[in-house]
Amino acid sequence: MSKFINALLRLILFAMLIAGLIAIWEQVRSSSLLSRFRRSETTERTVLKEVTSLGKLELVKYTFKDIVEHEQINTFLPNANAILIVEGEATGCIDLTRIKPEDIQADADSVTIRLPQPELCGWKINHDRSRVYDTRFSFLNESQLVSDAYRQAERQIRQAALNGGILTQTRRNADQMLRPLLARVSGKKVGLVFDDRQ
Repeated sequence: MSKFINALLRLILFAMLIAGLIAIWEQVRSSSLLSRFRRSETTERTVLKEVTSLGKLELVKYTFKDIVEHEQINTFLPNANAILIVEGEATGCIDLTRIKPEDIQADADSVTIRLPQPELCGWKINHDRSRVYDTRFSFLNESQLVSDAYRQAERQIRQAALNGGILTQTRRNADQMLRPLLARVSGKKVGLVFDDRQ
């Protein structure tokens, strides 16, 4: 019986020794001791792919904060869902490259400029200020579920901007910003009209 107890004690001591060595190794690995022997290097080769001329005058930006719940309907498994806290933005602009010479009419004391219709020139999720709040039953493909939820949130940002009157606000801002500027530059009375032919 004493041989059994001695063997059991040796086994326990051996297990404690191994556990202690593992704990010490984890401490050393996570501390800055090993960082003296480690370094990282990054090599980049950035190539310019394309140059695009832009002529869109951004006149208003809407910022949204939303809680988005996205559910994936499954046939056999429980439905997976993701809850996101999302911040996004949408920008209203006017494309000045679409103004043609015939859109500018001038007489002795006035200038009338026909501007293109305001447009929603961009909308996006600000991923630095957004986060996944919770996911449920997403054990099979959580990354796809979250990706789908973000895509849905981006569509909602676009629709919320349109419903919130971003195009009307863009038109108003164009009038408030461009009319005084153009009047000052030209020294004439300036009229702005929006092209209804589009």
